[in-house]
Amino acid sequence: MLRTLIFEFVVFVWFLAWMPLLLVGLISSKLERKFILADAWGALFFTKTVAGIKYQIHYPSNNEDGIPFKHNINQRLDGRAIIASKHMSMLEILILVTHIPNAFFIMKRELLWIPIYGWAFWRIGLIGVNRARGATNMNVLANRVTKNIMKGMTLIIFPEGTRVAPGERPQLKRGLLFLAAHLKLPIMPVGTDTGLYWPKYGKIKPGTTHLYFEQELPSSATLDEISAAINKHSA
Repeated sequence: MLRTLIFEFVVFVWFLAWMPLLLVGLISSKLERKFILADAWGALFFTKTVAGIKYQIHYPSNNEDGIPFKHNINQRLDGRAIIASKHMSMLEILILVTHIPNAFFIMKRELLWIPIYGWAFWRIGLIGVNRARGATNMNVLANRVTKNIMKGMTLIIFPEGTRVAPGERPQLKRGLLFLAAHLKLPIMPVGTDTGLYWPKYGKIKPGTTHLYFEQELPSSATLDEISAAINKHSA
C-alpha cells in the first residue's frame, strides 16, 4: 500500500507542476498537444520507476499464430480507423495517447470543466458529451468527430462507457456503430489487462501490463463481434 500512496503522490505533484505550462499552451493547439504528450510520457516514466509497472504493446499478425511486437505496416493508426479500446485504468489512456499520433477521445463533458487540464483537453480536440441528458445527439457528435478526422486526427473511444474491473464484460454502447457507419471507417479493437496492475480501486501491483491491438473489423461489425475482439486478450 505504501508504494501506491507514494506513486499517487508523485503523479499528483507531476500533474500539478505541468499546470502553468498547460495554461501557456492554450495559445496554440499544437503547442498544447506537445505539452500534454510530455506530461503523459512523464506519468508513464513514474508508472515504471515508482509503481513498478512496465507495458508491452502487441499488434496483430497476418495469421493465427502469435502476436508480434512489431507494428504491422498495414495497420491503421493514422485516423483511418476508429480505435475501440477496453478501459480499465488511466494507464491505457497514457499508452494510447503517447503511441497514437494526433489522438482524441470522446469523454464525459464534466471532465472538460476541470480547471486547466479540462481546458487543455478541449484545446487539443477532445470532445465532451452530456450523459445526464440521456442519448447524445449523435448527428451533432458525428459532425464534430468528422471535423477532427478531416484534420488528420485519430478517434479513440471506450465503447463500454466507463472503467471496468478485470473479468467484467458490459454491453457496448451503440454509439460506436453509429459513428463507424457515419464515418465509413473500420474499427480497430484494443484489449488490455491494465486493471490487474492499476485497478479502479485498491493498491497498485508491479508487473508487466499489455495492450493488444486486434485485427481490424469492418464498419458494419456487430456489437457482439466488437466485444469479442476487445475481450479476446483482455483480463
